[in-house]
Amino acid sequence: MNTSVCTSASTAVYPSFSSYVRARGPVLQRTARALTSNPCDAEDLLQTALTKTYLAWERIEDHRALDGYVRRALVNTRTSQWRKRRVDEYPCEELPEREAAPQADPAEQQVLRDAMWRAVRRLPERQRAMVVLRYYEDLTEVQTAELLGVSVGTVKSAVSRALGKLREDPELSHAA
Repeated sequence: MNTSVCTSASTAVYPSFSSYVRARGPVLQRTARALTSNPCDAEDLLQTALTKTYLAWERIEDHRALDGYVRRALVNTRTSQWRKRRVDEYPCEELPEREAAPQADPAEQQVLRDAMWRAVRRLPERQRAMVVLRYYEDLTEVQTAELLGVSVGTVKSAVSRALGKLREDPELSHAA
């Protein structure tokens, strides 16, 4: 996809702005495309962000950091668009009845939790520690690796093997 960004230097008050847009336009277009759901919205988003950048051109002290400034303008503009989105809700005289979602039996949930803990306790100590830190303590792979003094790759492979063992655990397949 080749989209052009207006770079007409004859109408620009700031020739350096036009040079910047010519040089960085395709990269910024890809960033805008990543933030939106279609190419047309991406073009509009980029044009809006570049307009904001143009208006602030004299206030931008460090022109080496322009990419960051424009990316921030892209994200902020997209966030504003998202917040202003149209909501298809209309007031009415009567509230519709909510369909009750089927509630899981608390006893069955407890049976499943107990079976899961028994299965986790059957894992080798190192895998058990990594599974508990990753999924029960909600640590990242990096945090888990630092805490246990191992590499991130070790955490990934050990957790992968542990999850494989849990998937194959006969007690868990019966409890689910």
